[in-house]
Amino acid sequence: MRKLDLTKLFKTYYSAGKAPALLDLDQAKYIAIPGIGNTNDANFAERVQALYATAYAIKFMHKAIKQDFIVSKLEGLWDLNEHPPQRKWKYILLIRIPAYIQKDSLYTAIEHVVSTKEILLAKEIELYTMQENNVVQVLHTGSFCTEPGAVQQLHAFIEKKGLQKTGLHHEVYLSDFRNTVPEKLRTILRQPVR
Repeated sequence: MRKLDLTKLFKTYYSAGKAPALLDLDQAKYIAIPGIGNTNDANFAERVQALYATAYAIKFMHKAIKQDFIVSKLEGLWDLNEHPPQRKWKYILLIRIPAYIQKDSLYTAIEHVVSTKEILLAKEIELYTMQENNVVQVLHTGSFCTEPGAVQQLHAFIEKKGLQKTGLHHEVYLSDFRNTVPEKLRTILRQPVR
């Protein structure tokens, strides 16, 4: 049985160059959990854990019915328009899922994660559909604290092209930041535009 690999199926979605570029994206489906804070917070790590535990529960349920898939990369939507105290931004963590996953699968997975792993945060996870259409993106290599330079580069490109920012700042974490040294982290920085 072949596993569905969204990373390979949507190669352009999971790739970016070192220079900002304009890209048109199709609608995509995710499981998502909201939060407030930053990547260094314990609360952030707990939300990542809840999201992955639920994603794997969905995966194994669907593997049993011959709809296996590879769990996708972690992503985040960040509200960078606000300037919060102590760098506590509103965010939504996401994992892209196959289009055939429905609410009943998610709810069953959440019940399983809560009852067997006692991860109560899983109750905050919901399905999320995103249609960004046009985005400007760039690949950032390095720690999260060095991202502002790449974000400025992204925004300068948007201004130069006469585009307007729409929606939330979007990050696709190509590296697992839980076990990758900061200087080797690879993150796609993406900004919806019109």
